[in-house]
Amino acid sequence: MQTPPDRHEYPAHWEADVVLRDGGTARVRPIAADDADRLVSFYEQVSAESKYYRFFAPYPRLSAKDVHRFTHHDFVDRVGLAATVGGEFIATVRYDRIAADGRPASAPADEAEVAFLVQDAHQGRGVASALLEHVAAVARERGIRRFAAEVLPANSKMIKVFTDAGYQQKRSFEDGVVRLEFDLEPTDRSLAVQRAREQRAEARSVARLLAPGSVAVVGAGRTPGGVGRSILENLRDAGFTGRLYAVNGALQEKELAGVPAHRSVRDIGEPVDLAVIAVPAERVPEAVAECGEHGVQGLVVVSAGYAESGTEGRERQRELVRQARTYGMRLIGPNAFGIINTSPRTRLNASLAPEMPRTGRIGLFAQSGAIGIALLSRLHRRGGGVTGVTGVSTFVSSGNRADVSGNDVLQYWYDDPDTDVALMYLESIGNPRKFTRLARRTAAAKPLVVVQGARHGGAAPQGHAVRATRLPHATVSALLRQAGVIRVDTITELVDAGLLLARQPLPAGPRVAILGNSESLGLLTYDACLAQELRPLPPRDLTTGATAEDFRAALAHALADDACDAVVVTAIPAVGERSAADAALAEALRSASAAAPAKPVLVVHVELGGLAEALSAAAGTAPAGGAAPADTAATGEAVPTGSTSAAAGPPPQAAPVLPGTESVEAESVETESAGTESAGTESAEVDSRLIPAYPAAERAVRALAEAVKYGQWRQESADPGRVPEYEDIDEKGAAEQIDQLLADAAARPQPQPRPEAEAQPEAEPDAEPEAQPDARPSGPEEAALTLGPDDTCALLARYGIDVRRALPAPTPGEAVAAAERLGYPVALKTTAPHLRHRADLGGVRLDLADEEQLRRAYTELTSLFGEPEELRPVVQGMAPRGIDTVVRAVIDPAAGAVLSFGLAGAASELLGDTAHRLIPVTDRDAASLVRSIRTAPLLFGWRGSAPADVAALEELLLRLSRLVDDHPEVVSVSLEPVVVAPRGLSVLGAFVRLAPPPARDDLGPRTLPVY
Repeated sequence: MQTPPDRHEYPAHWEADVVLRDGGTARVRPIAADDADRLVSFYEQVSAESKYYRFFAPYPRLSAKDVHRFTHHDFVDRVGLAATVGGEFIATVRYDRIAADGRPASAPADEAEVAFLVQDAHQGRGVASALLEHVAAVARERGIRRFAAEVLPANSKMIKVFTDAGYQQKRSFEDGVVRLEFDLEPTDRSLAVQRAREQRAEARSVARLLAPGSVAVVGAGRTPGGVGRSILENLRDAGFTGRLYAVNGALQEKELAGVPAHRSVRDIGEPVDLAVIAVPAERVPEAVAECGEHGVQGLVVVSAGYAESGTEGRERQRELVRQARTYGMRLIGPNAFGIINTSPRTRLNASLAPEMPRTGRIGLFAQSGAIGIALLSRLHRRGGGVTGVTGVSTFVSSGNRADVSGNDVLQYWYDDPDTDVALMYLESIGNPRKFTRLARRTAAAKPLVVVQGARHGGAAPQGHAVRATRLPHATVSALLRQAGVIRVDTITELVDAGLLLARQPLPAGPRVAILGNSESLGLLTYDACLAQELRPLPPRDLTTGATAEDFRAALAHALADDACDAVVVTAIPAVGERSAADAALAEALRSASAAAPAKPVLVVHVELGGLAEALSAAAGTAPAGGAAPADTAATGEAVPTGSTSAAAGPPPQAAPVLPGTESVEAESVETESAGTESAGTESAEVDSRLIPAYPAAERAVRALAEAVKYGQWRQESADPGRVPEYEDIDEKGAAEQIDQLLADAAARPQPQPRPEAEAQPEAEPDAEPEAQPDARPSGPEEAALTLGPDDTCALLARYGIDVRRALPAPTPGEAVAAAERLGYPVALKTTAPHLRHRADLGGVRLDLADEEQLRRAYTELTSLFGEPEELRPVVQGMAPRGIDTVVRAVIDPAAGAVLSFGLAGAASELLGDTAHRLIPVTDRDAASLVRSIRTAPLLFGWRGSAPADVAALEELLLRLSRLVDDHPEVVSVSLEPVVVAPRGLSVLGAFVRLAPPPARDDLGPRTLPVY
């Protein structure tokens, strides 16, 4: 793309799509020689005032020399970037490397002068801030460490762009010009500013989709039953508050299904905010172009035939995303089920759900349309009959998730006042690092419950672009829990937990009171609590003759007990007239619960449809005319029948109906108070709390257990701890050693890549004669370096981690010489892959007190297992006896840096008893990491044994975390075994791998993912 004199090829990796402050998108890319006409056109649309601010003088037009200068770059010392929408420039930025005297320079000069120009029509959209992030990243890549900018004092907008960026800067005023100088190294403040802007922009982009002022359905046909026609009718029937249009190129009519009709989006005489595209895949590009040219802000593409259909469809999907982003539009889908917003301000049902869900406080996200239908249907049944009118705030089904993802929706829910609880069904996580960061922040404000499908399938669903990870699903789940995510395994558990969290306070602890009119049901609940590691109090049996007043008194007593954090009420039906008794019982439970609003109450009912309905009515959410009798579904969950309200408005709604399920009518929607108390919000109107009821004790207790763990996480996250500073850490020396080792490895000829099955090293470093390059964890195409024993020990020692030396013993004589160097007693062990760390197989001999015992052990090992060349034996000094543990750290390409801990041995490996934390680890993280494995009691004096030095173990974890966090070139570390004695510990084996620093997209400029 560039002319021959240019020193570098066009850097395509600098191209990126970004979300702007108003929720629209723009493309950032390098300016090249063939952009001359675009640059001239862009400049002509800039006001005279903006030109004056850029050039400090009237500058009505660019000369040919200017155009050449601004479009020809070497992409090293002179770089220009443009933000484009619809292929046209809306803003530009450039830097020129300068020397200390301000003259043009080349490397090693590390300062550059930077200047921006934003088209007036696009000022205020955050374009300059986004460009600054990208040009700063480009400059750092090219060895520039500092920017300088000269700005006229009157140009307050540009001064604010620089000062608000969060970089450390110096400001001066000279000759009537403000001079700003700032370092480009990211700071905590610059990252915080960047992420706050990212949140606002991405949340706004989703808000534009979920709360449009006007919607056009492209592909709405004349015949009822088609996809487009169904969505049009669903929007109409839901009472969408904005303007609605039908679009179909074959239409001659001016109206379709009572909605204004047009043959093209271009023919609509008013702005269109959202377009739902339901035409065959081959016609989608034409529809997208029409929408883009008309200024449509967002798309929902329900059309199929994309990545889910194979290679050709995958490329069609990529082109769809490129086309939509070219026009600044965000996209849900393709192959999407649709979106819903139940807010009375919007009433949007742009989906294939035939009926609008109830208005409520639960946000739903599903990558699968079928699962989305099931969630809506189940929430309708459970929300309306069992727990009261607990409905949905917003629903997004992302389909192939080509653009808008769960991360974007999390950004929206974070500060959405209508959403108290977020429920997500995920089949893949495209950016786990970002998802974990957003989940941690969201979970600190409101509960986030996630169920992940396809977790054992080994591959992502068709159409989903997912970063490769080497971490097992259990590890990823543990990391999500560390971030505050409530991880469940089934859709049923997702709904159970969501309903409890949406309508009850968080329990302060695990102590559970159980009361009811069935001793057997109480005992089942008690056992379920123990199984979930809760602390149940002895069940209180009120007997089958208990009245509603007995229940009220018992519940009030339990809630007043300081030794109780939550109450589970069990109830079985009475014989005879049930309706009156059920209503009385519901009122009794409600009144007792309202008197103690700080503790959650759950009900386990057995075929008590009347009680479920009464609980709903008692909560004060039924229509003024009273609740109609309830039908009971086959599952035993109450389903309300239809009732009407005198209030004007949309017709009553019914639950979304799945094939093969019964259709039920719902009561007319009454909007719930936004202040109802839940795990996410607080309110003085506690008497309107809804009491969740469950048809089985196990389900109620499982939901309660998740609420308890989440409550504990909320308490702990308020004080996350600190990363300690250790004065003996030699960070600079470690950096120099790492740089030298990588430089030496790069200078050596590289061996041929090994097969994937052999990519992971099999030998311990103490058995390696020298450093060997091999495949890097983040990709077999990139060389990594396995350190030899000397380099491993030296690097770890710089962080205060001492490794006991193991000396090679290829012959009995050399084994004796090694033992004499180390001093008796010694250990003799093999380092062959199949015997490594397997004392149970006989590959280790301990406490060898003299030469005779050593030679005898050497002979036994070689006679049992093979020649020394195969066994690769080593001699090591004996360490104080203690508990054998394993400490590992790895940089996963998807999840980031992870620290792992567990006890050594086959039993722990078999049970998967390993705990994980994201790096950097705080002192609180280290303490919880040690205590979170099931075998942790062995470290604390189990059955009268001497307690291990846990403080020394926690310090080791913190030091290793610091090493990996300080030096991203350290991509893998394994310390095995680490023997933790009653006093101190010993690291007997260590393994370290280095590689060039992997890309950290979470530290770079804001970008939309490229799938």
